[in-house]
Amino acid sequence: MNSLGISPYVQHLYTDLCDGLVILQLIDSVKPNCVQWNRVTRPPWPKIGGGGKMKKIENCNYAVLLGNQMKFSLVGIDGNDIHNGIENLTLALVWQLMRAYTLRILQQISESEQPITDKQVVEWCNKKLKSAGKTSSIEHFQDPGISDSRAVVDLIDAIKTGSINYKNFRENPISDTDKFLNAKYAISMARKIGAPVYALPEDLVEVKPQMVMTVFACLMARGMTATK
Repeated sequence: MNSLGISPYVQHLYTDLCDGLVILQLIDSVKPNCVQWNRVTRPPWPKIGGGGKMKKIENCNYAVLLGNQMKFSLVGIDGNDIHNGIENLTLALVWQLMRAYTLRILQQISESEQPITDKQVVEWCNKKLKSAGKTSSIEHFQDPGISDSRAVVDLIDAIKTGSINYKNFRENPISDTDKFLNAKYAISMARKIGAPVYALPEDLVEVKPQMVMTVFACLMARGMTATK
């Protein structure tokens, strides 16, 4: 979020989103000019009536409305949930914004007129791996084989040859600890070569498909930029 120039700077994910302003800025980054800012209330907040609570909730409701218009899955989520910092519901909206932003960047880099699909990301990654002589591959973003992070480190090395020191990678890990250390190394190296990865090591270990997708999509964006 902060890398997109969001103001104010986000330090606490849930409390800092409670007035809807950060989310609305994110939406405007994903889909420029879709936010009608004359509908949005900004500080200073009224000193009466709960410090502008209703205005903040109105902002959050507007953010959810725009999310629905962007075809996000926001069933059962409303502005009150965002304002109150309900973690799982706030994350549901934020994750979909992150995903949409990543795919938008991919679409721009590829100069495609159509949105990039998950299938295209998988195909690009497998093609890149094969062309670099790697034996790893992924079938989809729920592929249990992703949990050892082998495909991720191989893809990083395929994008920037020699960037991976395989002595730091644990082959055929069985324990969650070894898988976590692999994932931690993979994500740190992805960031080191310039991929804007925002997933966590546990996302790879647990094969959380939404976050796994963002890892490979960010690497695809980095790889495509490198070839231009």
